[in-house]
Amino acid sequence: MTVLARSVAQLRSAIADLPGSVGLVPTMGALHEGHARLVSLAAQENTSVVVSVFVNPLQFTDLGDCDDFRNYPRDLDADFALLENLGVDVVFAPTTDEMYPGGLPQVWVRSGEMGERLEGASRPGHFDGVTTVVAKLFQLTQPDRAYFGEKDAQQLAIIQRMVADLNFPVAVRPVPIIRGEDGLAESSRNQHLSAEAREQALVLPHVLAELQERAAAGVPLDIKGARRMLRTAEGVELDHLEVIDPATLLPVEEVGEGALAVAAIHVGGTRLIDNVRLVPGA
Repeated sequence: MTVLARSVAQLRSAIADLPGSVGLVPTMGALHEGHARLVSLAAQENTSVVVSVFVNPLQFTDLGDCDDFRNYPRDLDADFALLENLGVDVVFAPTTDEMYPGGLPQVWVRSGEMGERLEGASRPGHFDGVTTVVAKLFQLTQPDRAYFGEKDAQQLAIIQRMVADLNFPVAVRPVPIIRGEDGLAESSRNQHLSAEAREQALVLPHVLAELQERAAAGVPLDIKGARRMLRTAEGVELDHLEVIDPATLLPVEEVGEGALAVAAIHVGGTRLIDNVRLVPGA
């Protein structure tokens, strides 16, 4: 039976009764197949699974005083039904007041320079909000392992560095991107896309796949040309497209083993991110 914990006290009580190792899957809800894959892997590797469902205002513009936060898809009943069907042990779905009693926290976990690049350049403070809430979730749940999707490559790198730098006793497990049949990476924000906008958004995985193919073939990537394709695509606004080291998030001149092509675009008012690993000579 899946326990729904709406308060920290309920969460701690439920976790105290869990046997064996605990896997944590932090989410903001609006769950999809990508989240289901995170939960499935957590269930394979742990005795018990905890999933958090919390739309964190700290990682939005103006600390949540924005349409992006207000309009973020929320359906706890559907999320809980999915997680119950997957056999999750505890679902932690707190209110904002429960997570941040007394208002905004006075002490934050800062993401530093890693949080100021790429997504962070367009969304100042976003990753400080991410690291702060994830640190709280680690403290509250004390998991043995935590599961994060590789689609959010910058978030993954920052969480891995936070765990290493602050000595959190948790193993971070990256989980590969799940894509729809059309190639678009699964995202809660996809719910905002009209059929036309989704079709327009497909230029993003297509451009990234072409970069991946060029790397495998050992030919120059032509990043300028790839950016031009995204800038000129109908209905698409390019935020960034870069080739980076996935651990440091710094740009790389040569495509070595494990380099990532990462990109963000806006389509129909919705921000989408994606990435592919570039493997020379694959």
